[in-house]
Amino acid sequence: MAGHSMTRSRPRGVTAAVLARAGAKVMLAARDGDALAAVAGEIRSEGYEARCVTVDVGDESSVARLIKRVLDDFGRLDVAFNNVTDGTVPQALADMEVDDFDRAIRTNIRGTFLGMKHQIPTMLASGGGSIINMASLAGVQGVANLAGYVTGKAGVIALTKVAALDYADRGVRVNVLAPGPILTHHLKAAGEQAQRQAAPATPMRRVGAPEEVANAVLWLGSNKSGFVTGVTLPIDGGQSAGMKPERMYRQSQGAAQVEA
Repeated sequence: MAGHSMTRSRPRGVTAAVLARAGAKVMLAARDGDALAAVAGEIRSEGYEARCVTVDVGDESSVARLIKRVLDDFGRLDVAFNNVTDGTVPQALADMEVDDFDRAIRTNIRGTFLGMKHQIPTMLASGGGSIINMASLAGVQGVANLAGYVTGKAGVIALTKVAALDYADRGVRVNVLAPGPILTHHLKAAGEQAQRQAAPATPMRRVGAPEEVANAVLWLGSNKSGFVTGVTLPIDGGQSAGMKPERMYRQSQGAAQVEA
């Protein structure tokens, strides 16, 4: 994959590294400047080009500065990965502070909107490009006690569909990922017990690897997915397909269990 890409995310670097190894010049952007610099340094140590800039995804002037930096450094933007989120501890809807809900909406929906608002004209000016947004299976199915997060991710999916339709005939493709349980730094920090509890929720009986998400971004950003736009792509081990209980019971057999 030759081109110029930007990733806006919490800086852990897996997707940025995958894009760089495929030939992209990468601009990383997030709030944590020290973490950004570390990730960019790791990518450069492998011999690839990576730069970084701090950004507040909910502030339009900050996002505009980011796009200007991309153009100043690379001259064009071919692929953008908008991987933004914010939220609070799980709690019932009525217990949630309004400020916490607003923060989730500001980061997820406003942040994704502002990113696309400034990325799309840049791509149009150079003949097109591909935008990949990050949602979650929670934005498709809903999850109890996560009102801000679920609403934010559902909004990201809706924005993706609108943008895909607006620019389908102008060379800009827009798609969105909806991962299930992935072994992110958050799940790693939660410990092995949390990881074991997450695995049975998927029909594959395991959690996904960050590289599996990154490879989906790489595909959607490449010409190999050239006829794909407006898609919500689950990366969830089959979780969105339906239920696969570990055990099932037949009424005629009483309590006898049947392996699913």
